[in-house]
Amino acid sequence: MSLPLTKDFPDHHDAELILRAYELRREPVLREARKTIMIDWWPTSAADLEALGAWDHPLNAAFRQVTSYWELVYGMARHGVVHPEYLVDASGGEAFIVLAKVHPWLAEFRQVAGPRFLRNTEWAATDTATGRELYGRLRDRVDRLRAAR
Repeated sequence: MSLPLTKDFPDHHDAELILRAYELRREPVLREARKTIMIDWWPTSAADLEALGAWDHPLNAAFRQVTSYWELVYGMARHGVVHPEYLVDASGGEAFIVLAKVHPWLAEFRQVAGPRFLRNTEWAATDTATGRELYGRLRDRVDRLRAAR
């Protein structure tokens, strides 16, 4: 679902929000969670993803930390709080790598975890021009890396 933008171009308020989001990315717990999910975690099946969703899975906390952070950030864009193209451009695409890692099983996982799982991240990746271009490249890269593992 596309929501209307409230602004035609980014302004200093957008910059302030994006800088604050960047500051939060540097917080030690989130930084460690991001490293774990980005580097160490490579699901190969829906079962891998579903197992990660269990509260007692060793990577569950990191997974929730990373995905909820990006959902919060991209939710601001999806709902018109911050300019979407600017945010996607400034974010570097890290969340799109996570989305690409789960994409093969996303629909199935949403049946278990709920239909809103990564909804804002997926919106940023598919409903913004910058997101489509970046996500396409990153998804190809993730697919190649997954195949090489």
